[in-house]
Amino acid sequence: MTAVLSIGSNMDDSRELLDSVYRDFAGKGQLRAASSIYRTPAWGVEDQPDFLNAILLVEVDRTPLELLHRGQELENAAGRVRVQKWGPRTLDVDIVAAWDSDTTEITSDTEELRLPHPHAHQRAFVLQPWLEVNPDAVLGGQRVAELLDELSDDEKAGITRGESFR
Repeated sequence: MTAVLSIGSNMDDSRELLDSVYRDFAGKGQLRAASSIYRTPAWGVEDQPDFLNAILLVEVDRTPLELLHRGQELENAAGRVRVQKWGPRTLDVDIVAAWDSDTTEITSDTEELRLPHPHAHQRAFVLQPWLEVNPDAVLGGQRVAELLDELSDDEKAGITRGESFR
């Protein structure tokens, strides 16, 4: 299965936390591409520090649910505690979209896992780094570049491309 992961952090050593996810997938030979690390304004609850966000394209021999649980294990290892929706966090690992071996987009609509991610098409901090690693990306049948163009200038404001992973 190929998947797009959105990773983000705005607490503790955010850079190191994102690097830890990168190293986890790269070390297992599952990383296919990684965006630069972007500094992005907080979304939802705006009275908090900026986030560092990135996209990882991974190829794993797991089900989407197993990949979700792996992401949660990485979050837990980083001390993630879910206190406030859209609030500050040490680490967030979200599956944005996934495809099986014959490039069919995987969908899921359970309480535990919704694919594609139900809000990804509204989040410039997901779409912009995704385009960096795959300019031809498609989400839910629509080109990611078009989805990004449709977002308001306010939604895209303040997102800056930073360094690459180490």
